[in-house]
Amino acid sequence: MTPEETRARLLYRDGLMLVLDKPAGVAVHRGPKGGVSLEDDFEALRFGLPRNPALAHRLDRETAGCLVLGRHHKALEKLGLLFKQGRIAKTYWAVVAGAPEAENGAIDLALGRLDDTRGWWMKVDPKGQPALTLWRVRGRGVWREAPIAWLELEPKTGRTHQLRVHCAAQGWPILGDPVYGARADVSLQLLARRIVVPLAKAGPPIAVEAPVPEHMLETLGACGFGGDPERPTPPEAEAG
Repeated sequence: MTPEETRARLLYRDGLMLVLDKPAGVAVHRGPKGGVSLEDDFEALRFGLPRNPALAHRLDRETAGCLVLGRHHKALEKLGLLFKQGRIAKTYWAVVAGAPEAENGAIDLALGRLDDTRGWWMKVDPKGQPALTLWRVRGRGVWREAPIAWLELEPKTGRTHQLRVHCAAQGWPILGDPVYGARADVSLQLLARRIVVPLAKAGPPIAVEAPVPEHMLETLGACGFGGDPERPTPPEAEAG
């Protein structure tokens, strides 16, 4: 992205933290084999500070939405602790293949590595790390002559591929998931929709929402989503 395109994806900015609307299909950092990543564009987000901001957490390459960056070392330490303590609330939207029988529930299934040859691929494993996801149905519909559902997902733990594996284990995999899911002919239908960060000791937490990306509008529309309202440009906050 150009510097202007990178800054146009900014959802929130203050002296400690940035929240970026991550595009789908872009890795957040370079893998062991190198290649293009979102970090390549972080120089455009300095806003007067001497160093680039850095990732406070990760999103999968194909996942779109709220990505939190720390603007300097102390900010990264604070954000890292909040993530580790589970104090940052994350809400995802997903469109899944199939129709959950209930309207809401909890998925409490431990996860472990699939095997040593598959990188970060995961599986349900009773001997793995605990993983908990809360979910509720926000809409149901039919797309390409098959039932689908629009889910709101709240991961209470932060395991690799947690939402993708948990949904697949319930029999309603996320659309566009080529590893665990269904219909690999579409982009992954998963959005990091909202993040709530209790950054200040006094005062309310910071809540940020990402807009629905274009590649999810058709499936969400089939489930009753009416579109996001227009969003104002984030105010220019002071660096510091």
